[in-house]
Amino acid sequence: MSAPFVHPAHEPVARAAAGFARAHADLVALRPEPLHLLARTRHEGRRTGLVSGGGAGHEPLHVGLLGPGLLDGAAPGLVFTSPHNRQVLEAGRSAAGPEGVVLVVKNYTGDVVNFRIAAERLRLEGVRVGEVLVDDDLATDSADNAAGRRGTAATVVVEKLLGAAADEGRGVDDLADLGARVAAASRSLAVASRAQTDPTTGEPAFALGPDELELGVGIHGERAERTVARPPLPDLVDDLVGQVLDALPAGGGDGLLVVVNGLGATTQLELYAVLEEVAEALGRRGAAVADALVGTYVAALDMHGFSVTLTALEPGWLDLWRAPSSSAALTRGSAPVVDAPWVGGGATAPAAAGGTDGAPAADGSVPEGASAPERTLRRWAGDVETAHGDLTRLDRLAGDGDFGDNVRGGLRRVVARLDADGPASRRSGADALAAAGEVFLDEVGGTSGPMVGLMLAELAAAAERAGGETAADDAAWRDGLRAGLAAVRRVGGAEPGDRTLVDALDPAVRALADGGSLADAAAAAAAGADATARVRARRGRAAYLGDRVVGTPDPGAVAMAMLLRAAAGDAGPGDAVAGLLAAGR
Repeated sequence: MSAPFVHPAHEPVARAAAGFARAHADLVALRPEPLHLLARTRHEGRRTGLVSGGGAGHEPLHVGLLGPGLLDGAAPGLVFTSPHNRQVLEAGRSAAGPEGVVLVVKNYTGDVVNFRIAAERLRLEGVRVGEVLVDDDLATDSADNAAGRRGTAATVVVEKLLGAAADEGRGVDDLADLGARVAAASRSLAVASRAQTDPTTGEPAFALGPDELELGVGIHGERAERTVARPPLPDLVDDLVGQVLDALPAGGGDGLLVVVNGLGATTQLELYAVLEEVAEALGRRGAAVADALVGTYVAALDMHGFSVTLTALEPGWLDLWRAPSSSAALTRGSAPVVDAPWVGGGATAPAAAGGTDGAPAADGSVPEGASAPERTLRRWAGDVETAHGDLTRLDRLAGDGDFGDNVRGGLRRVVARLDADGPASRRSGADALAAAGEVFLDEVGGTSGPMVGLMLAELAAAAERAGGETAADDAAWRDGLRAGLAAVRRVGGAEPGDRTLVDALDPAVRALADGGSLADAAAAAAAGADATARVRARRGRAAYLGDRVVGTPDPGAVAMAMLLRAAAGDAGPGDAVAGLLAAGR
């Protein structure tokens, strides 16, 4: 298979957003820093803005749903990576109407964390904010999965109905309640016969035989818990429909809305054939189809597969579904519109879009006069640069493979910012850590960005309390890591044993609390990361893969072990961390 034309970690995501804005200049305006897009017009009755977002690679979601009757703002992240919270913050700030703004988020850990942080920041500015969580994926409906069901193609249904309701002039609370009810009334299930192309290797992200299917695949290319034999299409669709229909809550009464969604490489010919099979399968069960939507709306790059979404319609919802909308991907009828006041003169021309990760590689070198925390950051950046491929492989085995790009990109930006700030001798350790925390909080998406950013911010506060010029001070690390661990657990909800970076941080904090050195903490972090290879995940995207992740350590935990090793210097457990990274090979 040939290599793809773009690499997801770098410039092409921003360039693609610029190209989209250029192609649809009558509909959307681009703001490249931080990257988000806004609808140029709105329905004259709208008083509450609607904002959504998520990783690139799902197009036309979400940028293709910008316009009257749909969204006012969209924040795209890197491929299969949530936008960082500052993107959502700026989109929400710009899109908020007189009544406020509603944020629509798919239930993935990184999306939830970044949207939640953006919502808190908007509220601090006095903006009324409502939040709607879409969690329709039946394949991830398990009592063992603390992350909950993933958000997939029902997002299109939620955004269409909310857009029509917002055009009626409804407020934040009414829209948030409606969105929650629509999400609760929707379930989806996806199947794939070929994985998406890995943008790095040009090969399928996982292998399937000609007679195999991945039943329950995710829109980020996540594998299902099991691979199944490939049945004839009528049997496959009948099974999908039966499972989804059985999972719908009781109620509705106005029939079913059906969405047959392509995952990127499935032709319209195939999708219409699937719809016919869906309609017949529903008819055999006495279920009525009120309306249907067919096409690729929530892709997984170029995965060959499809999903089936059913929504049990409540009275009035069908009218909202059929209400006028105007966007690049979903246009129905026409409606009276006005220029969107939130676009104004601040919108930037598409040609001005910049890159998302243009910082140079970090070599781990340390300038003369650097404080101990800055030496740690620079060593960590160099180590992650070297281990990028291994971290990517570990994450690909447990999810979508974006972790290596995210943490490397963040640390590159940290080093670039430190270099731009002038001689290291003028900068305290607290300053270096604070700058690093700001970079990860405001510029790095996914789950890793805000989690690492919160931890670094707490380390900076501890260094500041210690005088700002801490050497390899075990007490400052003890206090900072303890506060950082608490913040990560508070925001992300993870506990020890859930197979996350908490499993490395928690033993490191306990080692320091027991009077151990940084070398002891580094060894404890490495042991904690190693232990993640022997448990099923309960948080993050790995939670959807069941036993398939057992045998390889969590990449976030490994990265935390690498940070503690960098802090401990030559005393760090180099062989142990190297062994963790080798598990991805």
